[in-house]
Amino acid sequence: MLELNTQLIGKKIIYFKKIDSTNEYAKRIAAHEEEGTVIVADVQETGYGRKFRAWASPQGGLWMSVILKPNTTPEHMIKLVFLGALAVVETLEQLGIEGKIKWPNDVLVNEKKICGILVEGSFSEKEVYYIVLGIGMNVNNSLPQELVSTSTSLREVLGVEIPIIEVFKILVERLEHWYREFLAGKDALILQKWRENAILRRKVKLITEDKTLTGKALDIDEFGALILELEDGKKEKILYGDVSLRFE
Repeated sequence: MLELNTQLIGKKIIYFKKIDSTNEYAKRIAAHEEEGTVIVADVQETGYGRKFRAWASPQGGLWMSVILKPNTTPEHMIKLVFLGALAVVETLEQLGIEGKIKWPNDVLVNEKKICGILVEGSFSEKEVYYIVLGIGMNVNNSLPQELVSTSTSLREVLGVEIPIIEVFKILVERLEHWYREFLAGKDALILQKWRENAILRRKVKLITEDKTLTGKALDIDEFGALILELEDGKKEKILYGDVSLRFE
């Protein structure tokens, strides 16, 4: 029996050996499921990230989704991505690894992606009904050949296999900590901690659906939008969901 030092997140855990996607399953049950329920699977057959890009999810990785029901409004949803990233960085830290956050939703180790975070949900213009926080972390899984140059895993970084259950336990407990901070209205603290662990003041390329921008990623605003300093010195705010960010 897994014992978690949490009161909300992980109070109920639904485990699958194989599933289409933990996020998709979470969305199917979220309206009638209790807050804090975690869906975790050994394998995802159709895992995905932002804009439904395919996410390889073989045996050996940590593929999980958490159902959350905060009393908040849609413009604050990106902060759930940020607190998820903080929880991942702190999990890595407990394993002796330095992770850095790349806006909006990736965690990197040695500038290679080790974890992706995805927030989906059901909401109206002014109300959030539920949020699904999905986290996919490369732990002991092998990486597709086409991703070897841009991605990494805990096993690759540490040189040994790490029990996934231990990673899961640390991560859930850190998620609980930061989610409680969010519920307590400590948005400024979450954003500041995010900044401290993020890759900022770097030249980046932002690819939107209709244009490509290059400039320096300066900061985020109070809603999590990226503040980009363009090459002509002008500043532009980029909303979450608009772009893919790449280092120059």
